[in-house]
Amino acid sequence: MKESWKPGTVLYPLPAALVSCGHGTDAETSNVFTVAWTGIVCTNPPMLSISVRPERASYPMIRESGEFTVNLTTEAMARATDFCGVRSRRDVPDKWAAAGITPYPGVAVACPAVAESPISLECKVREVKELGSHHLFIADIINVLADTAFMDPASGRFELEKAGLISYSHGRYYAQGPELGHFGFSVKKPASKKKKK
Repeated sequence: MKESWKPGTVLYPLPAALVSCGHGTDAETSNVFTVAWTGIVCTNPPMLSISVRPERASYPMIRESGEFTVNLTTEAMARATDFCGVRSRRDVPDKWAAAGITPYPGVAVACPAVAESPISLECKVREVKELGSHHLFIADIINVLADTAFMDPASGRFELEKAGLISYSHGRYYAQGPELGHFGFSVKKPASKKKKK
């Protein structure tokens, strides 16, 4: 049996991402904050979106610069991820230091990335939709910064599953569980056994 609720944002789990913005690696000109409302919106060209309340201290930075970086977070970054979501730059001028994370110079954008993040997606805003409580920034992913610590030198494969990514679900943070399958596993035919001669 299911119970009917009023409309709500109960689409979980979501990535617990840190968004960095501004320019340079100085706390006076850059900031970092937590966003759960984010996701891929297109493959070709690669695009994503983030939803930000206009009241957030970082909102004008993104609106004026047209740039931001989405940084995936890990179990080791859980405290920093939460801190950057509940503390405003207005009250904590240097959230980088207070959260214990490090700004990393941007490559294709002026804003920094988060050095501790295994993957940072540098973005340029394409469009802003003023939806209500949140404004939706639709952006092109113009560069990806990947931590080489997760690169398997033998296969050349980036092993993101070893990073210990975290997700956000209904007000709580969770670690990832065991792998349940891979894309297409439900229709993959079992390997045929060779007959012995």
